[in-house]
Amino acid sequence: MSAQPQGNATAGAQGAQAGAAQHAAGSKAAAGGGGAAEGPDEAAIINDMLSGYLLLVLGCISVVLIIWRLSTGLSKYVRHVSCLTNDTQKYFARAGAKWTWFKKNIQYSPILSKRHNREFQLSSAINVGTLPTRLQLVFLLGYFSTNVAFCVMGIDFSKPVGASATVFINRTGTLAVANMIPLFLMAGRNNPLINLLGISFDTFNLLHRWLGRIVAGEALAHTLGYLYRSAASKGWAVAFQGIFKSNMLIYGFVATAAFVTIAIQATSVFRHAFYEIFKILHIALAIASVVGLYYHLGPTGLPQIKYLYPVMVLWAFDRTARFLRVAYYNFGSGGGKALVEALPGGATRVTVTVARPWFFKPGQHAYLYLPSVSLWQSHPFSVAWSEEADSPNGEKLPMDRRDVLAMKKTTVSFIIRGRTGMTGNLYEKAASCIDGRMVTRCLVEGPYGGMHQMHSYGTVMLFAGGVGITQAVPHVRDLVIAYSNGMAATRKIILVWTIQSPEHLEWIRPWMTEVLGMEKRREVLRIMLFVSRPRSTKEIHSPSSTVQMFPGRPNIDMLLAREMEDQVGHMGVSVCGPGALSDEVRRSVRNKQYNGAIDFVEEAFSW
Repeated sequence: MSAQPQGNATAGAQGAQAGAAQHAAGSKAAAGGGGAAEGPDEAAIINDMLSGYLLLVLGCISVVLIIWRLSTGLSKYVRHVSCLTNDTQKYFARAGAKWTWFKKNIQYSPILSKRHNREFQLSSAINVGTLPTRLQLVFLLGYFSTNVAFCVMGIDFSKPVGASATVFINRTGTLAVANMIPLFLMAGRNNPLINLLGISFDTFNLLHRWLGRIVAGEALAHTLGYLYRSAASKGWAVAFQGIFKSNMLIYGFVATAAFVTIAIQATSVFRHAFYEIFKILHIALAIASVVGLYYHLGPTGLPQIKYLYPVMVLWAFDRTARFLRVAYYNFGSGGGKALVEALPGGATRVTVTVARPWFFKPGQHAYLYLPSVSLWQSHPFSVAWSEEADSPNGEKLPMDRRDVLAMKKTTVSFIIRGRTGMTGNLYEKAASCIDGRMVTRCLVEGPYGGMHQMHSYGTVMLFAGGVGITQAVPHVRDLVIAYSNGMAATRKIILVWTIQSPEHLEWIRPWMTEVLGMEKRREVLRIMLFVSRPRSTKEIHSPSSTVQMFPGRPNIDMLLAREMEDQVGHMGVSVCGPGALSDEVRRSVRNKQYNGAIDFVEEAFSW
């Protein structure tokens, strides 16, 4: 009686080893073959060819975008230089019909009417995400369809299961590993394509999520195809048992399980509800998938391992670059400390002293590590203000450039709205301190971003909602200084900020006081404050003709139309704030495309 189970176990183990050997042999000889008539060499060539086509498509798109970025950058530079001493800029205020049509219907267009960045929320706790733009959707559908076609292209499914399934198994497995190269590249904070292509990290984050779903789908198809092939001859029970009797198959199953788990836990519902847990699990599962794949492919010498090496290099590069950024700006004299101030409206102002100066540009963001609040997490925030101050150094006189730089201390400030998780804990901890202020350890990783500069626009409109003002204030300061020094084409700056209560003005009061005191500020800057929830009409008062306050929400169409009536040069419109505000500004800019030359920039960070 006892000999029979032992015999079955031995047979099962032998079957598993045979299955693993068949899987490895199929991967080497027919990884991508189209049919039984194809030889091993031809099958391997087709496999590499299809994987190469996917990467070639992405490379060609990148080249087109680089050309686009260079041409638009040259156009902005010519406009900038030409308008430095031109106060009317009428030539650049006119819009070309074809270019206008492209921007309205393709470049700035959402999928349907206007919804893009406004989130779909089933309840306060259930968030199902946002919609891509029309151009993003075309790319995603095209790339997804290409992957589906490549998975089944040339496979004769009428042939016996052993032949057709082997080709399908290796095809899907190879494409999954090849797609991991752009997947990991798009995930990196130090992705070189961000600046090369002029595409924001937010857009790459969207593409990363969808590439991840494609990889998970192909990995799952690869595993299910193997099980189906085994079950066709041995039954499902033996097929499932066989996975756990071969190290190669176990590691492959671990990688697939990690991919599928990532795809589930990275959906918007789970990501928004448990973001900090999601982030830790996401990294752990990504490591598990790479390790599992390495031991699935490496020991048996499968050719697909060549696609995994760039993945590991990209991951190591990004992590090394992040560490070097943190070390350079935080390790040293006076670096790594932050003053945290609790502000009205549940916000905190975090002012970090960094060890070395950095070249700050408007629109940049950085990641903050606050070990006393959240030990393992880093969160991105827009840099609201940056300045340098002399650090007292006794009576020692600077002898060279290094001494001068050592005496300069750069402070970087952020406004963080307290919500759940780390941001909520930070506000509560600061509010519980004396005077609502505390000093804590803080590491800054950055700066990132800052691609969209506004110096070449004759008219600049900056829309901000709530804490989105942190993106607008640096642009205001930068443009006023540039105008005063004759270094910008800008002749009109209009800041429109929507807040819930006048007490939110305290968030940026010290910085705006400095801006309002700048030379020639009254000639170029107008500020409109809209208070959506005033407690009484007494709270609404305008300090001057250039700084006005209004109750309610702004009428975007009316404000934009009024500024375009006496538009100076090319107009640049930027928005940072809640999704509903961003979508409304986008809709209004699209509708005004034929009224004059106008560009749209949306600053957003979806997570």
